[in-house]
Amino acid sequence: MSEKSPYTLHQVAKTIDHALLRPEMSRSEVIEGCAVAKKYDVASVCCKPADVALCAGELKGSDVLVGTVVGFPHGSSTTATKVFETKDAVAHGAVEIDVVINIGWMKSGMYQDVQDEIAAVVQAAAPHHVKVILENAYLTKDEIVKACQLVEAAGGHYVKTSTGFAPTGATLEDVKLMRASVSPKVHVKSAGGVKTLDMLLAFMDAGVTRSGASGTQGMLEEFVARFGSEAGSTQA
Repeated sequence: MSEKSPYTLHQVAKTIDHALLRPEMSRSEVIEGCAVAKKYDVASVCCKPADVALCAGELKGSDVLVGTVVGFPHGSSTTATKVFETKDAVAHGAVEIDVVINIGWMKSGMYQDVQDEIAAVVQAAAPHHVKVILENAYLTKDEIVKACQLVEAAGGHYVKTSTGFAPTGATLEDVKLMRASVSPKVHVKSAGGVKTLDMLLAFMDAGVTRSGASGTQGMLEEFVARFGSEAGSTQA
C-alpha cells in the first residue's frame, strides 16, 4: 500500500449521507441500506419522508443519524407545506432536513421570499440542522453565490449542490464557489454524481463536510484497499 491519505477511514465515512432516495426502493432495500450505513458508521442516511420512522427504528442505538428531504426534488411546494413536512419528519425521528429552495423564485429574483422560506424551515426543524439544496444545475454562478448568501442569512446550516435528480449534480467548481460564498460556520454538502472515492476525496479537499452517496460500500472498501483502515495523520 504505497498511497497515502490525510484522512482516516472514520473521517471519510462520517462525511457520507447514505442516500436512500430512489423512488422505486422497496422497504427491504431501505432496511438493507440502513444496515450498510451502520456497518460503515457513516454520518447519516438520507431517506424519503415516508421511510423516516422505519430508518429511525433500524438505526436506533447507532451513531448514524436519520435525515430526510423536504420539497423534494423540485422545491415547488408552498412554504406552509415545507414547514409541515419538516415538522412531520422531525416528529417521526428525522434529525437532519435537506430542503430544496423554490428554484422558480430564485430565478425570478424573489430573494426575500427565498430567504424567508428557508428561515421558516429552519425554525420548524429547530434545533436540528437544515441543509439547503440549491440545485445548481438550474442556476447561474451569480445565482449560486446569491443563494448561498440567502441560506446563511436565513440561518441554514449547510448549502448543498444538488438533489441528484436534475440534469447535472455536484462539480468541484461549484463546491469551491459555494465554500467561498459562505462563512466558516456554514457547511457545504455535495450530492448528485458522487460516485467514486477520488471524487469524494476531492470534494473533501475543497471543504465539503458531507456528501450524499449511494455507492457507500464500494467507496469505503476501496479506501481500505488503497490506504488501509488506519490511514490519515489526524484522529477523527
